Amino acid sequence: MKKVLNLLAVLVFTCAFASLANAQATRTWVSGVGDDANPCSRTAPCKTFAGAISKTASCGEIDALDPGGFGAVTITKPITIDGTGTLAGILASLTTGITVNLPVTASFDVVTIRGLSINGSCNGIRGMNIVSADEVNVEDCVIFRFVNEGILVNASTNTSLNVRNSTIRDNAGDGIGEGTSSGFAKASLINSSFIGNGQGVHAKINGRMEALNCNFSNNTNNGGLADGGTGVLRISTSAIFNNGTNGVNAPAGGVLEINNNDIHNNGGSGALASGGGVVQTFGNNRILANGTDGCATCTPVGPPA
Repeated sequence: MKKVLNLLAVLVFTCAFASLANAQATRTWVSGVGDDANPCSRTAPCKTFAGAISKTASCGEIDALDPGGFGAVTITKPITIDGTGTLAGILASLTTGITVNLPVTASFDVVTIRGLSINGSCNGIRGMNIVSADEVNVEDCVIFRFVNEGILVNASTNTSLNVRNSTIRDNAGDGIGEGTSSGFAKASLINSSFIGNGQGVHAKINGRMEALNCNFSNNTNNGGLADGGTGVLRISTSAIFNNGTNGVNAPAGGVLEINNNDIHNNGGSGALASGGGVVQTFGNNRILANGTDGCATCTPVGPPA
């Protein structure tokens, strides 16, 4: 009987130890000299974001200890990835840097990406692909050199994207392209730059995009584009310079609202509405030195408040 009890005690201890070993931590760590076989603790960090995410609890956080390239990652739960102050990056050659695809649940699921350099190496697919999430925050990041979008929001339900203090540049597609087949894809862009992309930003079907204190410059086509029949883009107190075609453009049923912007040196019109699109203005934009100045196709919406 004593031997049986001892055996049971050993089994209980073994199971408890295994459970602890497999438990997910609220905070995990990655390092340029880490190893994904580690538990991703502060003293035994992992090597990649993909290695750390399976060991990080829902609503937890992955932090970078030191400079490094931490690899592409697919996010399927609410989480924060933070590389602030460490030169943390993702080199996404021939792939997508970050894919966000959270299952649709009753909870409010948020993903935050902070302080990362996401480099497409001139052949990466796209910087971020947001398929499903309630909210995605991109803060203090740079996303560049992808063959498609810097950030694509291609959801089937309501989703929100918030971009703050970030630069999205030199991507062959849209800096940000967003739309959804159901509900609305909302975006808030503050203190950010969209430079050298195919389009600066692009509000597509059911897209609702708001930009404040941003820079839309040197894009191959338009600085800002709203189309898809139901795309809406509002730009306030921003610089829209040196784009290859138009500063802002609303064709095919899109709606653009421009307020207190500097719109200069664009190859086509500073502001253009065509094919049933609408550009609304408070009349306080400075539209100068473009291929076509003024805003003959704009719709005045009243004096500035």
